Amino acid sequence: MAADLHCHTKLSDGSVGIEDLIVIAQKSGIDTIAITDHDCVAGTVRGQVIGKRYGVTVIPGVEISAFDQECGKKVHILSYLADAPDRLEGICKRTSVSRKRAGQIMMLKVAARFPITSEFIISHASGSTNLFTQHIMHALMDAGYTDRIFGDLYKALFSHNSETNVLAPTKYPSVQEAIDEIHGAGGIAILAHPGKFGNIEDIDKYIEMGIDGIEVWSPHNTEEQTEALIAKCKKEKLLTTGGSDFHGTYGDHTVTIGGYCTPQDSLEKLMGYKAKKKRAQRKAEKEAAAAAVAK
Repeated sequence: MAADLHCHTKLSDGSVGIEDLIVIAQKSGIDTIAITDHDCVAGTVRGQVIGKRYGVTVIPGVEISAFDQECGKKVHILSYLADAPDRLEGICKRTSVSRKRAGQIMMLKVAARFPITSEFIISHASGSTNLFTQHIMHALMDAGYTDRIFGDLYKALFSHNSETNVLAPTKYPSVQEAIDEIHGAGGIAILAHPGKFGNIEDIDKYIEMGIDGIEVWSPHNTEEQTEALIAKCKKEKLLTTGGSDFHGTYGDHTVTIGGYCTPQDSLEKLMGYKAKKKRAQRKAEKEAAAAAVAK
């Protein structure tokens, strides 16, 4: 069984709709996926319904954006199998509002610099719950100012090192808050693509915060990092997952659905994780009660 547990749709910063994503997965021989849009749980139910139609299992998921103030880095936490996904709407909405405000500022700056309108840029975000940098770049592509999303123009506009950037700040929750919110919703918290934002050196800290596992198979992790992460998970008894981080044409790397997957044994451990934890908790409670009686 092939399982790609990290896919994005038009609801956030992907270029493909939910049904098209599922069809591509089905035709690619991928029978299990997770739709993990950024700070958005809107596609969870629809994805599962459409997935059944095509024989593709869609695992409920969301990618929560967080920020580690101590080391000044972005950190993304994947939530899977939440018992009450609606309880994640609060943290998602707060980030969404902040991101929307930042997106509008960046959009106005770009519209002032290039002969395009705000309405033209917004039209490229149709179907999304927010305005992402990919939508702004798509508008600039259609206006003829670049032939790619992630190229020199993107760096000039959205790199912190660029003197000509149009960046506006987005406020993200802390890593601890993200993990706690996921657990509060009855979900499983997985550190996403640690190689992307340089999070590997901070993994011990996130383990102390209660992370349940790590996305080890990812296009953002090198082979050496993947091997080290697998060993780390084995040592710390953490879950291991994998996914392509598929965004379609809005991705910063070329990858197909299923290009990076979660092996069958890791998938089974993920699916049975919460039940195993509950059994361990009940056993500990019984042992504690027996010890109290013995005294």
